[in-house]
Amino acid sequence: MADTEQAPASAPEAAAAAVLDALNATETNGTEALNATAKFVASPEGTALAYGSLVFMALLPIFFGALRSVHCSKSKELGENDYDSGFRNASDMPETITGRDAARFPIIASCTLFGLYLFFKVFSQEYINLLLSVYFFGLGVLALSHTMSPLMSRIFPDSFSNKQFQLLFTQGSEETKEEIVNYEFDTKNLVCLLISTVVGVWYLLKKHWIANNLFGLAFALNGVELLHLNNVSTGCILLGGLFVYDVFWVFGTNVMVTVARSFEAPIKLVFPQDLLERGLDASNFAMLGLGDIVIPGIFIALLLRFDVSLKKNSRTYFYSSFLAYIFGLGLTIFVMHTFKHAQPALLYLVPACVGFPVVVALIKGELTELFRYEETPPEDTDVKEDPETEKKDQ
Repeated sequence: MADTEQAPASAPEAAAAAVLDALNATETNGTEALNATAKFVASPEGTALAYGSLVFMALLPIFFGALRSVHCSKSKELGENDYDSGFRNASDMPETITGRDAARFPIIASCTLFGLYLFFKVFSQEYINLLLSVYFFGLGVLALSHTMSPLMSRIFPDSFSNKQFQLLFTQGSEETKEEIVNYEFDTKNLVCLLISTVVGVWYLLKKHWIANNLFGLAFALNGVELLHLNNVSTGCILLGGLFVYDVFWVFGTNVMVTVARSFEAPIKLVFPQDLLERGLDASNFAMLGLGDIVIPGIFIALLLRFDVSLKKNSRTYFYSSFLAYIFGLGLTIFVMHTFKHAQPALLYLVPACVGFPVVVALIKGELTELFRYEETPPEDTDVKEDPETEKKDQ
């Protein structure tokens, strides 16, 4: 999270790290600008409105992304049991994060962060951000389209003529033919894509903060929905590793702050502190990185799926972790303004989001069940079954 003046689905780990690298630093200098042109002292009302709006926007993708992750998980189980999963495309399938992935993610993120820092030091910031804008334009259009798709399905009447389409690219011929791209979509998806493209063009041309937030919310919701931790231990490894990563790069160096100030992409939510004075043309922004939303969000979504697995018609762990996130984010803002110093949000979010559910589990006597809960990716299942099959054959 930061105060600044705006310079405004399954991906590889390095790409995910690139998206999350510059997101987690929290700055206190509410009058400092990225392209510092003038100092602005926000009014108490403007500051309260800005941070209240950021907290509200952060809660949206966590809440709805967690709910959608439950549906994704159930659909994935159907597919693994040879039933119709409902996934038309591989990009709609959730990606499972294992313990190994979680352990190496902070290292990959650190290397990518430092690489970006060197890039901004050596090459022209203008050209780098131009490439990033084009790259995130494509990603943002697809993410926003995927986010809007369920809503469009409810808006269109049953009488709407919804035609099916398929985009298929192959190489070779006859027996050697191999699929490269096989993407199925319908008329409703095309409408979503058209609307998302309009937002994308608006962002490219104007870098408007509303367009930035639409893309940012879409990225965050898709991340919470489609990135699944396989168990609570993996979640603790990931959160613990990124806790150290965040603290080191914010308190130990100026690398993260430098990259965050230079990185012009919709990887953060922003809200103007001078909205009351300047309206939609406001330019002094409070900022919250998507990493501070997605990283705790995928852990909260895991706890919701654990609640569902208990079959007790209760969402105790989900609500406790959701409240913990609100508490942690509020504490971050409080400390930031009290000590007037940069604060890594995960320093407060990680202990809150992990500690609250663990305490609840201890009180309810379900700590063992909590840490035994497992969402095993199909690849691991296959690996485990092969040796057993070989022994039987021998």
